[in-house]
Amino acid sequence: MQVILLERVAKLGQMGEVVDVKPGYARNYLLPQGKALSASKANVEAFEGQKAQLEAQNLETKKEAEQLAEKLNGQQFVVIRSASDAGALYGSVTTRDAAEAATEEGFSVDRKQVVLGQPIKYLGVHEVQIVLHPEVTVSIELNVARSPEEAELQASGKSIQELAAEEEAAAEFEISELFDDIGSAADEDDDDSNMVRTPEGDAQDDSNS
Repeated sequence: MQVILLERVAKLGQMGEVVDVKPGYARNYLLPQGKALSASKANVEAFEGQKAQLEAQNLETKKEAEQLAEKLNGQQFVVIRSASDAGALYGSVTTRDAAEAATEEGFSVDRKQVVLGQPIKYLGVHEVQIVLHPEVTVSIELNVARSPEEAELQASGKSIQELAAEEEAAAEFEISELFDDIGSAADEDDDDSNMVRTPEGDAQDDSNS
């Protein structure tokens, strides 16, 4: 199926190009999203008549996207989720979650602009792409943690595995300290039991009287 692109579409073409696509891709994505029109003679002629206006609109929205990109690119947003001790999430972080996290921090991001390379199903810091405009894409980070404190530690560069190892080492140290204290107390008891106590006065032996 041939369509005429109304904006740049990654891996497909630039605005105004007539390209061949699969019918399902056109019907389910390009046409309903307003990214293309079927390349009928009437639509091609209509596009040519509106080309200058469309290009001007595209340039304006691109400038706005670039301004937002300067502020948004590289930002890290915290997403609090429940997870197992191994770091596996009870569910997954979605494009909606990413958009809401950015929006709560003052950035206008729609979930349709969020691109997840793969589902986020584990705690940690994950890189996510935000398509602000067909020609403007930025990267943000989602810091997925079980608490703000854990998120802060992950932001410093520690993984959930390292955090778990530190907690385990701390617990083992506390247990070791406890046994040392018990051992010291037992040694003191043994010393007390072996101590000879001298009576205040000597008893007299009357057996030979």
